[in-house]
Amino acid sequence: MTTTTETALTTTPRAACTADADGRITFHLAPPDPAAFPSPRLLLRLRPGKGEPEKTLRTLDLTPGGDRRLNAVLDPQPTLPEGRWDLYMLPAPEGERVRLRPGPRDLRALVDGHIRDRVAPVAVRVPYVTKDGYLALRTWLRDAHVEVAGIDVTDRSTTVRARLHGASLDAGASVRLRLRGGKGVERTVKPRAGADGRDLAFTVEHADLLPESGRGDRVWDVFVRAGSGADTPPVRVGRLLDDVADRKEIFVHPAATAGEFAVRPYYTVDNDLAVEVVRRT
Repeated sequence: MTTTTETALTTTPRAACTADADGRITFHLAPPDPAAFPSPRLLLRLRPGKGEPEKTLRTLDLTPGGDRRLNAVLDPQPTLPEGRWDLYMLPAPEGERVRLRPGPRDLRALVDGHIRDRVAPVAVRVPYVTKDGYLALRTWLRDAHVEVAGIDVTDRSTTVRARLHGASLDAGASVRLRLRGGKGVERTVKPRAGADGRDLAFTVEHADLLPESGRGDRVWDVFVRAGSGADTPPVRVGRLLDDVADRKEIFVHPAATAGEFAVRPYYTVDNDLAVEVVRRT
């Protein structure tokens, strides 16, 4: 027996997409029924926070291509605000939007994105499939970004290798581990900078991250300050520059034992780097 939901997913229009290294994404759709979609356009909707109204929409023209498909091009400029964008087809300017299902996604140009230096602001776009089976776009837009290149966990410490995009390190650079919900509690580590002022590595001793009272789990978010000036903003450390929109459940690092606690680096739902300290059971 076919359910209403299954029927809707089967009949919903599909969009294939191709991403290039410059951030341009081209969407390809099969020609829809002219009676149902007399003047179709592609709509991108920035997903609002829970309980908030939608505020940001982007509409793209759909034009016929040589293969008879309809194409819409999302150019690198203007940049998109950071967040998650749902994709719809509009049958007409005042018509009811229809959410798109995914076709093939060609993201090969994004795989090696971490080897290309980015200028400020650092803008990233990754098409992906939502848990309920629709096409969406994950975007990041940051003044600067520290891209993780590798993480090595030992019994006593965690070492992170990374590269700074959109800024350069100076002699006063530092790594800051900020206790989540800790009202300004930080641990500071001196990075080892590469010759070009962009590559860096730092090591965090697990003992420095444990609760002082010996109680309670905690999470440390990781930032880099590129300079020593009071006005130098912290830059989030994470991994954004490839084809993976959600890496929290995919890239799982081992936990190290530190007394009564387990210490483990992980990626948040925004692909930012954090370190969790959890009491072992």
